[in-house]
Parts: sequence; C-alpha cells; structure tokens
Amino acid sequence: MTNVSTTTSSELPALREPGVGGGLLDVLRWRFLLRLLVRKELRVRYRGSVLGLLWSYVKPGMQFLVFYIAMGVFFELNKGTQAYAVYLFSGIVAINFFNEIFGNATRSVVLNADLVKKIYLPRELFPVSMIWVACVHLLPQVVILMGGAMLFGWHPGPLNLLAGLVALVIVALLALGLGLLFSAVNVLFRDAENIVDLFLMVATWASPVLYTWDRVESNVPHWVWLLYQCNPLTAAVELMHYCFWYPATNESTALPPNLPLWSLLAVAVSGVAIGIGQLVFSRLQGRFAQEL
Repeated sequence: MTNVSTTTSSELPALREPGVGGGLLDVLRWRFLLRLLVRKELRVRYRGSVLGLLWSYVKPGMQFLVFYIAMGVFFELNKGTQAYAVYLFSGIVAINFFNEIFGNATRSVVLNADLVKKIYLPRELFPVSMIWVACVHLLPQVVILMGGAMLFGWHPGPLNLLAGLVALVIVALLALGLGLLFSAVNVLFRDAENIVDLFLMVATWASPVLYTWDRVESNVPHWVWLLYQCNPLTAAVELMHYCFWYPATNESTALPPNLPLWSLLAVAVSGVAIGIGQLVFSRLQGRFAQEL
C-alpha cells in the first residue's frame, strides 16, 4: 500500500483574499497582458478606418489650425508672441496627451466590462494601458512639433530636452491618478464621464496653451495667480515651452518666474493624485464585477 504524504500547514502557500493585489505594482508583473490590451485598444479604435493612425496627424493639425486662426490671427496673439505657432502647438501636444489619457482611462473599466466579469486580472491594467495608447498618438505630434520648431531655429540643450521629458511625466502621472479615481467612480455612477468631459473642455483654457502666462498675472488677483500656478498642467505646458519654444526664440523674460519650483510642486501634486486615485480604485474594485 502506497503511503500518501501529508503536507503540513507550514508548507502551504500563504492565502490571500481573492481579487486583492498589489495595485499599480501588479502592472509590472502583468506586462505581457498590458501589451495585449494596448494592441487590442488600437485595433478596435481603428477598425474599419481608412486613415488609421494618420488620424494622429489630422486631428491635432486641425485643432492647431482652428486655434491659430482664432487666437493668433483674430486676436493677434501671433504679433505679440514670437514663433506663436511653436508656442501654441507645444501646448496643444501636452494638453492632448493629458486629455487622451484622462478621458480614455475614465471609460477603460466600463469598456472592458466583459473581461472584468469573466476573469481576474489587475484592474489597474485598463487605465495604465491608455498611457501607452496615448504615447502611440503622441509620437507623431512630437515629430511635427520638432520639425516646426526647427524652422524657427530650434537649438535645444540637454536642460531643454529634460524639461520636455519632465513635462510629459507630469502629464502622464496626473492623468493616470485622475483616471484611476474617475474610472472607479464611473463604474458606479456613469455621470463621471460627463464630469470628465467638462473638465477636459476647461483644461485647455486653464493652462497657458493659447495665451501667455503674463496675461493671467496682469489681469487676476495675486491669489488667483498662485492658484493658477499650482495647476500641474500649467507647469507642464511651460516646461514644453521651455523645451521647444524658448530655444527657438531665446526670450529671457518669456518664462514665468520660479518655474523649477512650480515644476517640483507639479510633480508632488501629480504624485498625490496617483496615491488618491489608487486608494479609491482599490476600495471600489471589489464591486466592479457586480456593478457591471
């Protein structure tokens, strides 16, 4: 008769509550699935499309044209701002990056309801995947921006390029933090999508994308100016200006005062957004399958 060995309790793997993971850290362990989600999102988005990824050039190009005619020509901002085209488009690139991540991340869990209800996987994968999808669309815009800046004599140094990278990191962190928060709330209350749409509409005007920072400083109370500077998108857009527009104009008074300090604050605020977003997401994700 064969002896059956028994496993002691000390040899058993530690049990953990189902559906509870390591949050954003789990994304690193599920990198392969993250790549699949990104590919799936891109295929679904351009299924049946004639232009496909060329829309990454057409949409920002049309947006730039409308804003340039309205603000640059009609309001004559192009006369008071050197290389206004570069100034405008560098801000558009940053704000589009934010809008795409935040907007799509908010809808990501609901749009992947079938996966959420059928299998367990880190739910954070859905909002995080939208960062990489946005990066696919960001690349052609940056290429166009670099080409346009070169026409105006763009000669960036290492600090300028670093500023551009920091700007994109700030935007990605802030958008992901808010995306985690609102994607979780959106599962319970679909009104969250409409709130985010309003937020995205205001975001373009609440940062120096279409106008220069000194117009805000000279027309609002000082406390409003400080609040405006606390907006991480304000620092991110100005860092993009420092990366692409400033090396093409070299205006010594073109940048807002204390930009490095405001940039550090923007990084801190974005980090807090990540923490709050992850906390709310973790608390609510246990209800996702039931609510969906």
